[in-house]
Amino acid sequence: MSEPVIISPSVHDLVALRLAGLEQRYTPLRQALVGTLATAGRPLSIPEILIRTDELPQSSAYRNVTALIDAGVLRRVTGTDDHSRFELAEELAGHHHHLACGRCGKVEDVAPSPRLERAMAEAARVVADEHGYEVTEHNFDLVGLCPSCRYLNS
Repeated sequence: MSEPVIISPSVHDLVALRLAGLEQRYTPLRQALVGTLATAGRPLSIPEILIRTDELPQSSAYRNVTALIDAGVLRRVTGTDDHSRFELAEELAGHHHHLACGRCGKVEDVAPSPRLERAMAEAARVVADEHGYEVTEHNFDLVGLCPSCRYLNS
């Protein structure tokens, strides 16, 4: 698992600018939501966000998440269960991949090694060449069992 992201003032400034471009305000609730996701170290579901962000009422959680997605601040991460998870956009949190548990649905960030990135770039080039695409970015998610669920299987 990667280390939690330490949120810098420049992240808050960039979020404020992106929201202002959509004539939206960077409210204290949105600041708390961004802070929660920035320090989580992994994508969080709405229930997990609510547990970690006391000041965010459930009634406005979805609306604020949607506004931040529209502004390019957050992105949705699909897990293996019924819950969508959310994280800061790659430009804010850095490039990474995910490990997802097929049993409990937990999703964790994985910092890619240079070796993995070279292999992914080559695989993307081959697929793009075969289908006439130009690949501009990639996502790499692995599904398996987290340590807790592996222990339950033993």
